[in-house]
Amino acid sequence: MNDPNSLIKVTTIGHVAVVTIDRPDKRNALVPEMMVKLAATWDQLAANRTVRCVVLTGAGDQAFCAGGDLDRLIPLYTGEREVEDEWDQALKDDPSIWDRAMLRGVGFLKPVIVAINGPAFAGGAELVLASDIRIMSDRASLAFTEVRRGMIAGGGALSRLHRQIGWANAMELMLVAEPCDARRARELGIVNEVAAPADLMRVALEMAERVALGAPVALEKAKEAMLLTTGLPLLEAFEIETSLTAIVSATQDAREGPRAFMQKRRPEFQGR
Repeated sequence: MNDPNSLIKVTTIGHVAVVTIDRPDKRNALVPEMMVKLAATWDQLAANRTVRCVVLTGAGDQAFCAGGDLDRLIPLYTGEREVEDEWDQALKDDPSIWDRAMLRGVGFLKPVIVAINGPAFAGGAELVLASDIRIMSDRASLAFTEVRRGMIAGGGALSRLHRQIGWANAMELMLVAEPCDARRARELGIVNEVAAPADLMRVALEMAERVALGAPVALEKAKEAMLLTTGLPLLEAFEIETSLTAIVSATQDAREGPRAFMQKRRPEFQGR
């Protein structure tokens, strides 16, 4: 799965996949090729029964992701630039690539931990919001800069941010469009933990390993329930929760977990 020349790299460590946005010389800004490959990566990981958790990070120490490349990606969407290669054409032909690349939906159910190794701006910040658990370098920052470029955040942030941190704080970040440092991000609840740069990946991988101790179906259905019930009236949310609980309860893993606990051993989950 890992191509040493790819702008999106994937490595696996046990049940954890590490996805790296790898264009450090351009602050990991996203170009059409990266969007196509990132969408494909999520599709492949979703189908991989061995992977239980994903860590997403950026290459180098200058940025997590500066968002969409203002020379290559954004002009393609605005019509300022014509299609020039196969990657441009793929984006034009399949609008779902954008949504899949940015996890702009409820289809990717494996837990995603993001290790924010540097500035996460625009689309980079939107990828942070699409994740489930966030570990941030104390030298990193986060900003939704789109309005200062004549655009709006179209990768999920306009729908997610106010649900995650409340209306007033979300509107300040979205409209003032200035960087939010790690301390403020932690105060707002955007990130779970702040770490020194040297410790960032260790902390993220340790978190991922702890998540991966869970049963695969249980992990995915827990995330699915939280995604599908967001914003619903309580009784409707309970119905979804009940239906997904029934699915999990019927798995072999749901029998293995209590059995292993009573036998004082680590459960051997099979994802079924």
